Amino acid sequence: MLIYLFWFLFMTLLNLNQADLSDIRLIASDVDGTLTQNSKFSSNFISTLLDLQSAGIKVLLVTGRSAGWVSALVNYLHVAGAIAENGGFFLQADGKQDLLSSVPNLSRHRILLENTFHHIKQLFPNLLASTDNQFRITDWTFAVDNLSTDDIQEISTQCELMGWSFTYSNVQCHIKPLSQDKAIGLLSVLKKYFPELNLQQVLTVGDSPNDEAMFDADLFPISVGVANVRHYQDKMLHLPKYVTQAFEFDGFSELAKLLLQK
Repeated sequence: MLIYLFWFLFMTLLNLNQADLSDIRLIASDVDGTLTQNSKFSSNFISTLLDLQSAGIKVLLVTGRSAGWVSALVNYLHVAGAIAENGGFFLQADGKQDLLSSVPNLSRHRILLENTFHHIKQLFPNLLASTDNQFRITDWTFAVDNLSTDDIQEISTQCELMGWSFTYSNVQCHIKPLSQDKAIGLLSVLKKYFPELNLQQVLTVGDSPNDEAMFDADLFPISVGVANVRHYQDKMLHLPKYVTQAFEFDGFSELAKLLLQK
């Protein structure tokens, strides 16, 4: 099994089947570690978005960041919209918003999430709640720093026992509803807001375990991981079809150049 996984992950863009890129009309991309370089947007990030837009390729952000954080991004960047909180919320530049996760009572939901975090904190006293929780709607986050693989597995188990799901990225850990992930949110948004597209025209890109659902080939046949996804290759069941040679935004840029050349 491990041999297969390593072979699969080393299918770089050099091995890319050009037919996979022949009709791409939308890139659904993670943000942190995928569109950023050293935690910042690089100088050629905006120009890359503009080049893709000019070529008729939309970019849709799919991030674990909060709804509040994402609402600013969609107003400043040349993107088709953004899915925030790992599939919980959809925002567009024209102000349209769509709660993707089923949350009957938002106030009670926030209280339950916070209570779950405090329960886990009893087991891991050093956990630090993220400062952006006040801007979140569907999930609760805390710092991933200094957590071992065993710690993360135990926290995931505790969340499941309390009726929640759990994921993490290179930025944060997330406590979230059971039916909430990037794939479910993305499929919902594609069906409602981009009905003209089929899944062969959608390319998913990411770098972390919270992007894993977007690497599920049964849902999204064409997926790419930027090179830093290799850090998690033994922690995910679903791996990207291709992996860039470069890390972070340099990897996304590598992919964009191939798309613009097709």
